[in-house]
Amino acid sequence: MIEKVRKLLAEFRGIEEQLASPENVADQKKFRELSIRYSQINQDVELLRAFESAWQNRAEAEEILQSGDKEMKEIAEEQKILAEKQLAEFEAKLKIALLPKDKNEGKSVIVEVRAGTGGEEAALFAAELTRAYFRFAETENLRTEIISRSEAEAGGVKEIVFRVEGSCAYAKFKFEAGTHRVQRIPATESKGRIHTSAVTVAVLPEAEEVDVEIRPDELRIDTFCSSGPGGQSVNTTYSAIRITHLPTGLIVSQQDEKSQIKNKAKAMQVLRSRLLARYEEEAARERGELRSGMIGSGDRSEKIRTYNFPQDRVTDHRIGQNFSNLPKIMEGHLAEIVAQLAEAELAEKLKIE
Repeated sequence: MIEKVRKLLAEFRGIEEQLASPENVADQKKFRELSIRYSQINQDVELLRAFESAWQNRAEAEEILQSGDKEMKEIAEEQKILAEKQLAEFEAKLKIALLPKDKNEGKSVIVEVRAGTGGEEAALFAAELTRAYFRFAETENLRTEIISRSEAEAGGVKEIVFRVEGSCAYAKFKFEAGTHRVQRIPATESKGRIHTSAVTVAVLPEAEEVDVEIRPDELRIDTFCSSGPGGQSVNTTYSAIRITHLPTGLIVSQQDEKSQIKNKAKAMQVLRSRLLARYEEEAARERGELRSGMIGSGDRSEKIRTYNFPQDRVTDHRIGQNFSNLPKIMEGHLAEIVAQLAEAELAEKLKIE
């Protein structure tokens, strides 16, 4: 452990010097990579220094004890006992602190919620789940911004894409990725039968221009008239944007804004995030972390979580945990569920280590 600690402290000092270099300041991508790594180590630098100090204190105490100095023996023994106690405490904390960190943890996110199997009921639940996410974000001091929204009948949504910005937004929303199954009696059900429907959620770390390089010649940009609500400009101006990324075939459409420039900016924002997710999926293919696995097909049988309204219960199938007071959860009180999932993830990482 001491070698790992000293190596990290040396890396930290080296990065400090590199960040002060005008050459690295001028290289935006390099500077950002160094800043991210500096921030990661800086979170634990005091713990690293405390561990190194305790290790040095124990080594000094052992040296005195081996020297046979009778006058210093008692002090050295006390110093050694204290140092060993500190080392045990620090090592337990360092095992957690030094686990591989997800480079996306501190990023803002793009969240995509889509109605799956279940027709109108799925669209209604997609709208309710989105509302819960907005309220959860608010309680976590995160900001939300709708990027695009496709309405369904009776107040539901077929699809909604929104951005969540703020400290560790990805860390707080990443566990929502997957298929959410809902079981309840729809308002339109005359015979009181329980219906099952599904909603899919994708959570993409927001990509910046330095994360994903997109050349202009890789894009085909089409403009068209907006449709749906939007005022007098609808169907009269070509403000809507459709961007096709030719190398991958990814297509992003945006028409919520009246300005073509704003629509293009939002579409590029989503395209960059989807491309980043795609590239990371390819890199993580052997670990099975595919986005297709994240969102599934939207079928009832594929699920990470079930919302059972008749039994007032939410079940997260990844940890086999039930949570009661479903109405409160649908008001955005997701912190307990997220905390349990984060704890389970940490336990799994420690097991692997």
